[in-house]
Amino acid sequence: MADEKPKYSGVQTPILRRSEPFFSWEDTARLPYKETDAAIFKGISRQILFSETALAGELRYFEIEPGGYSTLERHEHVHGVVVIRGAGRCLVGFEVKDIKPLDLITIPAWTWHQFRPLADETLGFLCLVNAIRDKPALPTNDDLATLNAVPSVAAFLGS
Repeated sequence: MADEKPKYSGVQTPILRRSEPFFSWEDTARLPYKETDAAIFKGISRQILFSETALAGELRYFEIEPGGYSTLERHEHVHGVVVIRGAGRCLVGFEVKDIKPLDLITIPAWTWHQFRPLADETLGFLCLVNAIRDKPALPTNDDLATLNAVPSVAAFLGS
């Protein structure tokens, strides 16, 4: 419709973007998690809440449905993640941690990571990253063997 406002895509920075029901924000599009199907993931979406080149940062909100998960990946850029909805577990490096609202997870550069909600929960989290960042690296068979050598990681990955 001609009267509809465009959904926020990270190109502009409004002064106030009000929250809306169900963990969404006005004028903010709910986007696919990834723009390629090369990486394995399930039941996850993203919203770009803030993208400012002057700060070289981007704040995104990810939401993972029950039974879903983010891509198992690593990359050069660091993440700062704050859980704001639901509970779950995350893999960071070779450690699996339980996570809940207001927990802060720091993901160092080149560290394997993945997020999963509890079976009956929707997991939502804010993620702060560089606005311009490198592409993620996916695990090779050798990487998976190394990760799966740790029993708690193998159980988390379902291997």
